[in-house]
Amino acid sequence: MPAATNFQLKADAKAREWLDLHPAAGLRVVAYDVHRCCGGGKICQVKVRAQSGKDDPHEFATGALEDGTRFLIDRRAAARLPSRFGLTVRGIGRLKHLDLDLDADQWGTLLYD
Repeated sequence: MPAATNFQLKADAKAREWLDLHPAAGLRVVAYDVHRCCGGGKICQVKVRAQSGKDDPHEFATGALEDGTRFLIDRRAAARLPSRFGLTVRGIGRLKHLDLDLDADQWGTLLYD
């Protein structure tokens, strides 16, 4: 089955408040990064960040909240994400950040498949 290219995102109340307090000049990106550690293991990281000048929107899948707020989604993550997923806020204090709201099986598929 081909990966979805247009995702439906749902922000919970904490995520909506965070988005309102942290407006972005451009789109936000669901970034996916894979590192190999010295023992050959694979470490996958996912974060939601602001779009940078290096990001070519044509190289990303797209997603949107109910209100039309658009997101770019790394195609490697898009191949592993459900077509509908949530956003929430995690962390405390200055470490609070926007994050994906997935169940355990969805996180497993995204990070370990």
